[in-house]
Amino acid sequence: MAAGYSLKDDLFNPRTVGQLAGEFAAGVPGFDAARFEKEALAGFPERELMARMEWLADCAEAQLTTDFPTMADQLEAAMPARLDPSLRDDDFGQFIHAVPGILAVRHGLEDHRARAMALLYEATQRFSMEFYIRPFLNRWTEETLATLALWAEDENYHVRRLVSEGTRPKLPWAKAVVLTPDQTLPLLDRLHGDPTRFVTRSVSNHLNDLSKTHDDLVLVRLTGWKSKGVQSAKELDWMTRHALRTLIKQGHAGAMAALGFDASVPVTVDLEIETPQVVMGEALMFTCSVASAVDLPVLVDYRLTFARPEGKTGEKVFKLKQGKAVPGKPFVARKVHKLKGDATTFRLYPGPHRVTVQVNGVDRAEAGFELT
Repeated sequence: MAAGYSLKDDLFNPRTVGQLAGEFAAGVPGFDAARFEKEALAGFPERELMARMEWLADCAEAQLTTDFPTMADQLEAAMPARLDPSLRDDDFGQFIHAVPGILAVRHGLEDHRARAMALLYEATQRFSMEFYIRPFLNRWTEETLATLALWAEDENYHVRRLVSEGTRPKLPWAKAVVLTPDQTLPLLDRLHGDPTRFVTRSVSNHLNDLSKTHDDLVLVRLTGWKSKGVQSAKELDWMTRHALRTLIKQGHAGAMAALGFDASVPVTVDLEIETPQVVMGEALMFTCSVASAVDLPVLVDYRLTFARPEGKTGEKVFKLKQGKAVPGKPFVARKVHKLKGDATTFRLYPGPHRVTVQVNGVDRAEAGFELT
């Protein structure tokens, strides 16, 4: 990512605001595009990304009717064409098109639920309404779940994805939802066989969220889906790996077994630290070999233990390599891990650090190095 890059400026700028202004002007008689652009851009500098979405809604709302059913008609008239239904993945839409969702919550949640839900249905085919379905799930839980059960069968894959993504237990950036697994898993049962990766990725992410609090439920569900044979074996294998990624990092025995990795088979691991002293900004280099007396599929991860201020430590697990160890032929993996001195997400500090190698979820070898 280039130095000085700003996501909020990439998403909200004169070009994208001008696009949205043109859409409103084309769909809503009397809408003053120049006024909208001027007001919206003037309010951006002091606002962060999510606040800019709300601000766009403020600026649009100022030129729309106050009667929500009519406002919803105006918002639908200003929508761009639906996202390409022939695509299969990664077609999220533009953040500027969050405006209908924001206004649906503001003005439709209490007194116009059905009209607001219809608006979300149309809007999510332009930009995912995953943030904006959640207030309806909290306020009108049973009614909204019933609607989502119907949407799970919709012909448009963006609508189907919303069913899974909008009900995720730990959806990033979003408000919490007061739903139980008993309420959401039946929806995933309908969606797990979906032919579209955009949907199955969401289902897997939903399960990964759920695994953090209900690991056994997730494993049972995945096993049940495998026995049903609704989804292709290849896609379900991918979904399983993606859904269990947090448990795998934790070395969860059940998750390991579900992916075919036996944690009980004895192995010998030799770990060689090639760079016992690493200068900040340079790379840690190490090699490990895994020997087994039997043919053994192996999943090798490594955990770094970082020095933190005041004698504290921090840890983070990283993927290394997957393969097979066979008698007389150890499985070898080498890693070059750059320790960035200018990382913004995880600050590094000089001091003693450690590498721990995990094989099939079990710590097998460790060694130290010094970061200077």
